[in-house]
Amino acid sequence: MSSPKKLKIAVGMSGGIDSSITAYILKSEGHDVFGVTMAVWDGHYGESGKHACYGPDEEAEIEEARHIAKLLDIPFHVYDCSQNYKDIVLKYFKNEYLSGRTPNPCVVCNQKVKMNILPELVRRSGIQYDKFATGHYARIEFDDTSGLYLLKKGVDTKKDQSYFLYRLSQEQLAATLFPLGNKTKNEIRSLAAELNLPVVDKKESQDFYAGDYTELLGINTKEGWIVNRKGEKLGKHNGFWNYTIGQRRGLGISYSEPLYVIDIDSKNNRIVVGTSDELHHDTFIIEDTNWIAYKVPPDEFEATVKVRYTQRETNAIVNKITEDRYLIKLKHSGDAITPGQSAVIYDGDILIGGGFIKERS
Repeated sequence: MSSPKKLKIAVGMSGGIDSSITAYILKSEGHDVFGVTMAVWDGHYGESGKHACYGPDEEAEIEEARHIAKLLDIPFHVYDCSQNYKDIVLKYFKNEYLSGRTPNPCVVCNQKVKMNILPELVRRSGIQYDKFATGHYARIEFDDTSGLYLLKKGVDTKKDQSYFLYRLSQEQLAATLFPLGNKTKNEIRSLAAELNLPVVDKKESQDFYAGDYTELLGINTKEGWIVNRKGEKLGKHNGFWNYTIGQRRGLGISYSEPLYVIDIDSKNNRIVVGTSDELHHDTFIIEDTNWIAYKVPPDEFEATVKVRYTQRETNAIVNKITEDRYLIKLKHSGDAITPGQSAVIYDGDILIGGGFIKERS
């Protein structure tokens, strides 16, 4: 029996436990591994709290990744992606918020920067390699029947990150490895402890940016009204971009029952609030779709849909409107269906595809 092929693999390293163990696993399997990190912080914004993806703590994070690479005895390289990040992710982030939508910066970053620009910069630097790997909890499998690479949930359902990867192309999936997809977070922590790596107790990044979003948006506070569906004024706010659909806390309104943000009127700088019943929707449209499990999706099919990473999947029927627009009808109404967020569609543990939520009904 022949031994597995030895590959040269670039591992995206952040200095955290998942990417560190990813590099260790691949090296222990006999592959030629080296670490790469993208620098995206350009220092033009105010201070951010630690453990955010984008912030002034980046230099320390890079040094931690460099230290791990040294402990693992693998080469390590840093690539400046700050202008790309600004032109793609920050521009998208700003445009979405100022249009009254709630963006998915991690989804866009994975598709266009982390798994596109960064791997290409590595090759342009003169380093040729076979695969690019990250510490995401997801799985990639090739399906002989369809001839497609499938993206599947990670076996650790609490850590599954397939939602953030739904926009990857077939070319990206073919070139990528997710070594942690078949493992649980507890297994990764135990392995890091056995290796005595200094990442065991490191707090994970949870936020895109831990500072005030107004800094990234480049705008000043702008007072406006908080109203109900009837247009009755219930209070004031300092900028519609500070709110998201489904938000309950921080409204500063006294009312006979809990109120939630049910709509954001960016044109008139108004926040519309309502009761829990007014928050629920069961039908919405997605656009700018990306399909992984289908070359061409059926005009109508049943699936489960996740409308936010933190929410459970809901049974739904998906109907084609145009080549790039689909109507999703949930079998049970879901709250906080938010324009700008991603609706990701599954069949069991297989990620079918998804798109950005455009409008609700």
